[in-house]
Amino acid sequence: MTEVVAGYEICPSYASVFGYLGASGCMILSSWGSAWGTWRAGLGVCQMGVDHPKGVIKNIVPIVMAGVLGIYGLIVSVIITQAVSSPGQDGYNTYSLYNGYTHLAAGLCCGLSCLAAGGTIGLIGDAGVRGFGLKAERGRKWFWNEGEGEDDGGAEFGGARAVEDANKLYVGMLIMLIFSEALALYGLIVALILSQHNYTCG
Repeated sequence: MTEVVAGYEICPSYASVFGYLGASGCMILSSWGSAWGTWRAGLGVCQMGVDHPKGVIKNIVPIVMAGVLGIYGLIVSVIITQAVSSPGQDGYNTYSLYNGYTHLAAGLCCGLSCLAAGGTIGLIGDAGVRGFGLKAERGRKWFWNEGEGEDDGGAEFGGARAVEDANKLYVGMLIMLIFSEALALYGLIVALILSQHNYTCG
């Protein structure tokens, strides 16, 4: 006959699998989003730096914001990992399925939010910094000779007026980046709330 153990359906030995899946999934997805955003925004900064090298440091903001996403995932992963309890002295599991499902949900919430935010930051950063460089140099390319392509009545390439026009685009890009970063912050907040729910066996 099969032995029936009281409470086994609530606290099985495999319950910790869901907790560790939540921790690892959160770290993997958030790092993926961070790498995605850094990659796309970094390509834009490198392209822009060829024509407008003065704006490289100023336009490093999308890369910094994408890098923060990995920190969100690290925070939630550490919290989940520390909450996964080991079996007691009697050999019975103290980590419940309730905790496992909660921690899995928390990890997916934060990880997928960071992944979505990373893609958004990368695309906005790529297009934004390229546009900033074009605006600041008024379309001038690095391989052009001095004065080539200038109109008689136009503003000077890279002049004060051109940079002022580019700064207007820069402010708009920053606002879009802030709201993109907020997507990951929402996921972090919900994940932290989910990780506080707890049911201990025994």
